[in-house]
Amino acid sequence: MNPIELEWQHLKKDELCGQVFNDELDLAYAVIDGVQARGERGNYSTQRLKFNSNSSA
Repeated sequence: MNPIELEWQHLKKDELCGQVFNDELDLAYAVIDGVQARGERGNYSTQRLKFNSNSSA
């Protein structure tokens, strides 16, 4: 299993389990909060990356 898949599995199981989200934005914020919480508990830093969504296809 790819290391990110294991992290995603724990994020879903430990941080997002049992929650209901009104929309994708609420889910996105919950994922951000969950990653930060896991980082704090694991004593490692996290950084949010923002990608430019204004690219032309």
